[in-house]
Amino acid sequence: YYSEGIYPWISKFFRILYGWIPFSIGDVFYFILSVLAIWYVIKQWSEIRTYPLRFLRDVLFVLSIVYFTFHLLWGMNYYRQPLAQKFAFNEKHSDDDLIGLVEVLILKTNELQFSITQDTALAVKIPYSKNEIFNKTLIGYENLKNDYPFISYQKPSIKKSIFSTALSYMGYGGYLNPFTHEAQVNGRLPNFRFPVVSGHEIGHQIGYSAENETNFIGYLATIHNTDIYFQYAAYAYALGYGLSDIRRHDEEKFKELYAKMNPGTQNNFKEMADFWQSFENPLEPIFKSIFDTFLKANNQPKGIKSYSAVVSLLVTYHKEHPINVK
Repeated sequence: YYSEGIYPWISKFFRILYGWIPFSIGDVFYFILSVLAIWYVIKQWSEIRTYPLRFLRDVLFVLSIVYFTFHLLWGMNYYRQPLAQKFAFNEKHSDDDLIGLVEVLILKTNELQFSITQDTALAVKIPYSKNEIFNKTLIGYENLKNDYPFISYQKPSIKKSIFSTALSYMGYGGYLNPFTHEAQVNGRLPNFRFPVVSGHEIGHQIGYSAENETNFIGYLATIHNTDIYFQYAAYAYALGYGLSDIRRHDEEKFKELYAKMNPGTQNNFKEMADFWQSFENPLEPIFKSIFDTFLKANNQPKGIKSYSAVVSLLVTYHKEHPINVK
């Protein structure tokens, strides 16, 4: 009842309230609150040292209010009906099913890559600004709701995060602010990945919490876009997850399939790998461990591994909706 009854009204209210503002209000709030918290600790340091238990009690009280508010405004979505049930999916699949899908995805990405560049060796460069990608993402959602009315999005509120550099060092592509309901996307991401991540964060915004589900929704919204650059980005995104899943079990098969990709698509994959590698740092595993624990505490037992669980949804979906390759 919460996810399909109460939550849509909560989210729509905040999207109307903050969506028209061109920058992230939530990020500004976080910055101000962080400064105030540091200022308070510095000012009250002597009292904190004298009465540490009192300070700890106050901190726990504040955190309990934040946690309650988080669940009231968004967190209850962690307990909603799984998306696979909405689609009436049976998510069981064999290794052959996955390999078959990956082979078709390779054909499709090769086809689109060549259609765009007319040269199999050239990486695809999406020629839009980040804000143009946001606007085009809405077109994909508009088309998607014609097939799946329960995935509907109005009153957009999607923005580049002010903390995009910090997100890059933490290893995150974006996040949903559960208090302002702004979908935040890492503005430093290469355009090659930006369309699907934008769709992913909107998926959280409309009330889907599981990372595999929002990966899937972001993919669907992007392949439902008529723009060829978006379609390429989406199919390459799915291909990346499929190849990664195969690589975990069969390195030789992974190499065989990877070699079938056009060099231009391989260059796009390398672009993403180079991007994340440029932000590698000793603290990144700590941030990911914290997020992993957070997900497990909120009804996602696979933690950050749930991102790759999108493969089951992709295989099942494309059994029913085969990819058209010319």
